[in-house]
Amino acid sequence: MSKQNTYDEHSIKILEGLEAVRKRPGMYIGSTDKRGMHHLVWEIVDNSIDEIINGYGNYIKILLHKDGSITVADNGRGVPIGMHESGKSTPEVIYTVLHAGGKFENSGYKVSGGLHGVGGSVVNALSTFMQVTIYREGKISQITFKDGGKVDKPLKQIGESKKTGTIVTFLPNKEIFKNCNFSFTTICERMQESAFLLSNVTIEVIDEEDNLQAKYHYDNGIVSFVEYMNEEKRTLHQPIHFTSTKNRIEVDIAMQYTDSYNEQLLSFVNNVKTSDGGSHEVGFKTGITKAFNEYAKNNNILKGKDASLDGSDVREGLSAIISVKIPEDLLQFEGQTKGKLGTPEARTVVEAVTTENLKFFLEENKEIALSILEKAQKSKMAREAARKAREQVRQGKGKSNKERVLSEKLAKATGKDYAKNELFLVEGDSAGGSAKSYRNRETQAILPLRGKVLNCEKASEREIEANAELRQIEYAIGAGLGQEFDYTESNYGKVIIMTDADVDGSHIQVLLITFFYRFMRPLIEQGMLYIATPPLYAIETSKGKEYIADNEELEEKKKTLKGNYKVQRFKGLGEMDPDELYETTMDPKNRRLLRVTLTDAALAEKRIHVLMGDQVEPRKEWINENVDFTLEDDFRK
Repeated sequence: MSKQNTYDEHSIKILEGLEAVRKRPGMYIGSTDKRGMHHLVWEIVDNSIDEIINGYGNYIKILLHKDGSITVADNGRGVPIGMHESGKSTPEVIYTVLHAGGKFENSGYKVSGGLHGVGGSVVNALSTFMQVTIYREGKISQITFKDGGKVDKPLKQIGESKKTGTIVTFLPNKEIFKNCNFSFTTICERMQESAFLLSNVTIEVIDEEDNLQAKYHYDNGIVSFVEYMNEEKRTLHQPIHFTSTKNRIEVDIAMQYTDSYNEQLLSFVNNVKTSDGGSHEVGFKTGITKAFNEYAKNNNILKGKDASLDGSDVREGLSAIISVKIPEDLLQFEGQTKGKLGTPEARTVVEAVTTENLKFFLEENKEIALSILEKAQKSKMAREAARKAREQVRQGKGKSNKERVLSEKLAKATGKDYAKNELFLVEGDSAGGSAKSYRNRETQAILPLRGKVLNCEKASEREIEANAELRQIEYAIGAGLGQEFDYTESNYGKVIIMTDADVDGSHIQVLLITFFYRFMRPLIEQGMLYIATPPLYAIETSKGKEYIADNEELEEKKKTLKGNYKVQRFKGLGEMDPDELYETTMDPKNRRLLRVTLTDAALAEKRIHVLMGDQVEPRKEWINENVDFTLEDDFRK
């Protein structure tokens, strides 16, 4: 057997120890909240996926157990079971020594997405229990760990089998991941994504406690992925799909245009999502811009003096999946959690593959080419018109009396440390007036909103510029709009939506989140968008007044009260006195803010399109299946 195909105890290289993981887990998994705990699952799953993309195995099974532990099983080659040169068994080395794995040597893997030998040991370090069962060389072997990586039961043979594969069961440390539980839905969403990227592979997820089960298998790979992304949208053509390998980098791209104004681009490296993009995304964007501009000029759609189409023009309404596989010696990620690809060669390769294949497709499919270019040209005209409108307003030209009044509605923060400044978008002039009169003027700005804003799901940038309320939000934040938006230019480190705790308030929240998702998405991605949660109740006792968030908290509080007390239910922000509004909803010492986060871009796209789009039936169906309606008011009990 050649060295390239050998994967045994000699493939495993030790680089350093484990202790730092328990001291600073966030450095390795990003955080110690629910998102970080799920990252443990992704690390073990990534190891199984690495087997599959290197040609070993075609099945992954994930079991969520009743005790809070989780099992990940695959039918790959199985972890090597021989003695390592360090004197320990190889599985003990892999799961207890940081930077020990088969991905440092070309003998084990051609490509991989795991944390370069960190994944298994990090998961063990942050778990109270881990058991690894290995099917390899006709044997069934098992090793057990406890208390963050200490060997409980050394590696031993427990049976015989002709099967191959690895089964890892672990229980996250509840002292590190407090109040966290695995989510069946979250895991299913990620596994469905992986199944799209791994053609002809089956991934099964089972929740034993709630008796839930899901199985994913897609014969058409990322073509099926694009079709899934655009299920509820009106598409302009069948998906375009092309693959190629250059300079040892494999490129797999599927793309499809819709009639929407929004771009949705998802990228992956060795089957790991690169949420922050990187060199492969830059190459793709450059490639499609070049291909469309060349076609437009060669076919006299763009005349000699006409300006070229901008990248944002040719990507309007585009849904695309970019999947690249890069050998270990070329692979460069920016950051431990692999959010951004840094490999410079990837840009050149992806750009070349995209340009060549897309130029050929456009020449062979003239009708589709013309429909996409017509859309791009309309985008160009709308973009230029929106830019001119912004410049006029910024130069003080063309302002009506109404616009002057709107600009006066913003109560600015006086502080110059923009990262500490907060912009409150407040429902109604009454609540806005209260917030203005009792705020921290140095750091808190107030912008009252009149009623419900425009539904931005089907709105163009030009329509946003024509809407007074949304335009005022844009100017207040001061960081641009759409493709031009730059979160680093924001006048505020936090943008806080503050509405009444009722149905209308929730609707306004959804409308504003849709606006930010469509036209200022980096604001969400950077964790700068929040929702204020005003209390529903105030309880007055002989000791004073206490504010209560919701019905559940009220019932718990009532159990501890003795003597007379009075319960007040707030019907809206405007009903509170200014000092009450500040103390409960705006004061950083007491307030409760919900941060708006984006964990699954494809799913978020589908949810927003279903809930905010112009088709009633899909929205009605989703609400009926996922929302429970009650007409209860516990106030009078």
